[in-house]
Amino acid sequence: MYDLVTFGEAMVRLTSPEFMRLEQASSLSISAGGAELNVAVNGAQLGLRTAWVSRLVDNWSGKFIRNKGRELGVDMSHIVWVPFDGIGLERNGFYHLELGAGPRASSVTYDRGYAAMTKIQPGEIDWASIFSNARWFHLSGITPALSESAAAVAKEALQAARAADVKTSYDLNFRSMLWSPEQAQAANREIMEYICVLIGNEEDFEKALGFKAEGTTESYSQLDPESYKEVAQAVSEAFPNIEMIGTTLRDAKTGWLNDWRTLLFDGKEFYLSRVYENLELVDRVGGGDSFSAGLVYSLLNGKSLQEAVDFGGGYSALAHTFPGDFNWATAEEAEKAMQAGSVRIRR
Repeated sequence: MYDLVTFGEAMVRLTSPEFMRLEQASSLSISAGGAELNVAVNGAQLGLRTAWVSRLVDNWSGKFIRNKGRELGVDMSHIVWVPFDGIGLERNGFYHLELGAGPRASSVTYDRGYAAMTKIQPGEIDWASIFSNARWFHLSGITPALSESAAAVAKEALQAARAADVKTSYDLNFRSMLWSPEQAQAANREIMEYICVLIGNEEDFEKALGFKAEGTTESYSQLDPESYKEVAQAVSEAFPNIEMIGTTLRDAKTGWLNDWRTLLFDGKEFYLSRVYENLELVDRVGGGDSFSAGLVYSLLNGKSLQEAVDFGGGYSALAHTFPGDFNWATAEEAEKAMQAGSVRIRR
């Protein structure tokens, strides 16, 4: 039985050390990452039984991604393996990260053309079997953005999950390098009827779904819960099947100092986590994925909605303190963070 199933692309991540630009570096740190794999890994770290579904080329990079998931407790047995053709007509994606500091923002570049996930086809995954004994399915807006066929399979998966009475969550996760706001809104509105819990930040709601918060800055750098209450209410009215809407709120002061807060709306009441002021960033990639994992973990374990948003806020705040996409924080540490616990050394 799976507590949580996720579906999407993962990539090999190459990071330049010590805040260098990639062009400066003579060595790179190698790891794996990708929104849905991050959520599966984080859920497993919190004690959930998780599985990740994807399509990978059977070469060293595909095995590297698989091994990283397996090492951290994720069932990786539902990968569709594509034979390596020797020249890369299908391949596994890479992404390259420069970590920012001070006024310099972090920067990501992608090398994901011809990725195996873009070629996935409806009928290639046995969703009925996967969901026959599952509790929750999570997907992000990155997956349907990859290709028309990936979008079709994402919709197929959501339909199968709801047919099996599996709860669903969807992180809007808008990526301008993959598609336009017009394309994202058309695709996302088509699948909203299958979503139970919707997640996204200020840019996501505007560009991926067409709901803009009043007073947002062009760089989406301000944190204002009041404006997002209006957005959440508008989305809830437009899509009454959505049970909850979760949002991460970030005030990016510098490349490594942010304020961070999370919000949850159940159609009637709003729940806010505490503000994590001057959060010192080691690595901000994957912060939203940690909120998704923390929220799903909380709801599956019967926490109240206030406890869920508090836990999700604390867990995702801690994610910023670890290098890499994956969150190494424990549930105990998240509970301590959400209660503003001491950061003195534990001896």
